[in-house]
Amino acid sequence: MTVTFKPASPIWCSGCGHYGAESALKQSLGNLAIAPHDAMVLAGIGCSGFIQNYIGSYGYHALHGRVLPTATGVAAGNPALTVIAAGGDGDGYAIGCGHLMHTFRRNPSLLYIVMNNGTYGLTKGQPSPTAVGRVDHEHELDAVYLGLTIPGTTFLARGFVGQMNQLVDLVDSALTHVRDKRGFAFLEVISPCVTYNDNFASWRGMLTNVDADDSYDCENRTTVIGNYAELIAGGKVPSGLIYQGSASTFEEATGLSAENPPALQDLSVTKHIDAYRRQMDMHAI
Repeated sequence: MTVTFKPASPIWCSGCGHYGAESALKQSLGNLAIAPHDAMVLAGIGCSGFIQNYIGSYGYHALHGRVLPTATGVAAGNPALTVIAAGGDGDGYAIGCGHLMHTFRRNPSLLYIVMNNGTYGLTKGQPSPTAVGRVDHEHELDAVYLGLTIPGTTFLARGFVGQMNQLVDLVDSALTHVRDKRGFAFLEVISPCVTYNDNFASWRGMLTNVDADDSYDCENRTTVIGNYAELIAGGKVPSGLIYQGSASTFEEATGLSAENPPALQDLSVTKHIDAYRRQMDMHAI
């Protein structure tokens, strides 16, 4: 018997940027012909966390701030799956920031989409770690800039729901990076909250598309960091494919195999009885 999951209808506010992130992800899954049973979407807590209910693939709602270790476990358990983690800037950059840094350096082959709106929309508009000018004497966190400083990062990009063609291209590139087992693809999506932090217009003036610069070399980390710093100092925010490189992956470090993934191994007692007895003997008092 075949059971088909019917995605729920989105409940975001009318005009919410998250509709654009959802649409781009759905388009890219279609563009790359990724079947629903070959993908798994895991989401964090917050308005953005509802996205896994709206994609017709396997899904999981993770604990607040813990979507990345959970997604890493899924990718390790079955490397044949295309694993997509999704969440908001509060979930990913506040309670989840420690996990983000360690996922950068471990470089597992999964995609992380962070919908950045600079606010905690689900809890009625408190400023998040990326809030610009909303908290006196505090500076906003730039997760892409952070990723550039961590050796082992292999894909860093930023898109905007107001520039959908580019956003779909970025999701396509990120998913291809992941499916080629090149490591962790990090994509921040500027996704304004029209209810508590409606800054669509200001983002259009701040974003600078590095993809439009023929001289920009996204594979040279040193020059990327320099260009990034210059743009930030000038009041601009880089968007597009900011950095893509190569580094050892989590799968390589742990010896994981798509041909014999842990999730599909036979763990029956009868097959492993001798190994279980050896373990019992080792720990016998």
